[in-house]
Amino acid sequence: MNYASKLLEQAVDEISQLPGIGKKTAMRLALHLLKREADHVHRLGNSLIKFRDEIQYCKVCKNISDVEICEICNHPGRDHTTVCVVEDIRDVIAIEQTGTYKGVYHVLGGLISPMDGVGPSDLHLGSLFERIEDGEVKELIFAIGATMEGDTTAFYMYQKLSNKPVKLSSIARGIHIGDALEYADEITLSRSIAQRIPYEASIRPSHPE
Repeated sequence: MNYASKLLEQAVDEISQLPGIGKKTAMRLALHLLKREADHVHRLGNSLIKFRDEIQYCKVCKNISDVEICEICNHPGRDHTTVCVVEDIRDVIAIEQTGTYKGVYHVLGGLISPMDGVGPSDLHLGSLFERIEDGEVKELIFAIGATMEGDTTAFYMYQKLSNKPVKLSSIARGIHIGDALEYADEITLSRSIAQRIPYEASIRPSHPE
């Protein structure tokens, strides 16, 4: 693609590195920004720089936060004995949008995937197990997508925690096999959490031991 400006080319190259954005879309976005007032573009750029440089990860749950401990973990009205274990920050956002879950979270930061070279040590599992050892947590809800990686991760946690004095639950299978939580509608997701079942009952017979 021929560009009339090296500056435009650089902008398109950077924008096109964002997920789901090709060169043509990046070109439209860059030209759109060029038409906007300079103050608007500066605010956009500054907000992204500030977000990248100043965002923190909660010491307790590993969710993103503006401070050391996130608002959810700090909220006195949340049920700190119930922890919803999710793969990603986006899952916390999806569950919070239902407005029905009143417990707290733990973000794993990924899923076990031997094919991709991701093992248990690459996830925030150690800090989760520490929370269990502290004794405050009474129930863990595995709110993980129904994928092979999700099942493997949940099964690993089950093996590590099955002898601990904590209830292990799994969201009901209103979430279809292969689906990610972030794409589930709010009603389905809310019902899946409300109708959670003991984890043992959710293990599919085909799951590798």
